[in-house]
Amino acid sequence: MKYLVKHVKKELDKYIFDYLILLTAGVFFLIGISLFKGDRTIQFIILIAFTCFYVMWGIYHHIIEDTLHLKTILEYILIGFLLLFLLKMIILP
Repeated sequence: MKYLVKHVKKELDKYIFDYLILLTAGVFFLIGISLFKGDRTIQFIILIAFTCFYVMWGIYHHIIEDTLHLKTILEYILIGFLLLFLLKMIILP
């Protein structure tokens, strides 16, 4: 457990700006979804935009870390599609 906490602190200290960008985008995503509560089309467009942003953010973050591999890109794409699918089912039934 100590290793995990130490690793997270190190990661946050090193890449705080990257994580703030992701957090800010998440907050704007939630605000956008709540502002357009009745319009499912715009909510879906916001959801797709956030998913695309998440995939691009992940690729950018790993480019900065110099750890970008095809496996990492596929992982972010698959997590993005999973996020899109789950949120589509939860938010836009």
